Amino acid sequence: MADLRLERLRPDHAEALLAFERKNREYFARSVPDRGDAYFTPGGFAARHRALLDEQESGDCHFHVLLDAEGSLLGRFNLMDAAGGSAELGYRVGERAAGRGVATAAVSEVCRMAGTSYGLTSLMAKTTEDNIASRTVLERNGFVLTERITLMERPGVRYARVLLPGY
Repeated sequence: MADLRLERLRPDHAEALLAFERKNREYFARSVPDRGDAYFTPGGFAARHRALLDEQESGDCHFHVLLDAEGSLLGRFNLMDAAGGSAELGYRVGERAAGRGVATAAVSEVCRMAGTSYGLTSLMAKTTEDNIASRTVLERNGFVLTERITLMERPGVRYARVLLPGY
């Protein structure tokens, strides 16, 4: 991740994050449910961004953005529902960064931060069964398939990873 920076979500990320979500809306909708029109309005996005920052402030979640050397936003990497030493990992990388190892590198860094900065001992993640790219990212980062599930009314899979102390 030499030319990439993973930053904790801040209020000043809002404009770039909304632009990223708008630019990649159709791309993301191919594999995950669309966020809905209200999310993409300035007021709707501002309210959602503030809610995420509040969740982060309470310690319930840890949200991150991935930036390239020029400061362009490439992706989002989130640890949600942090409780009892565990959290759920979620992420999305924009179309222009897909297939370049960006997600694999960023997930590795988020896993490290989960253990060292947030005191977590395990992570879970889920994706649709046919999302080979996401499954590959998880498996390259030591996640193990634990369960077949239904996700978004489609066949899905759940993964888990134990975080080693000091990782």
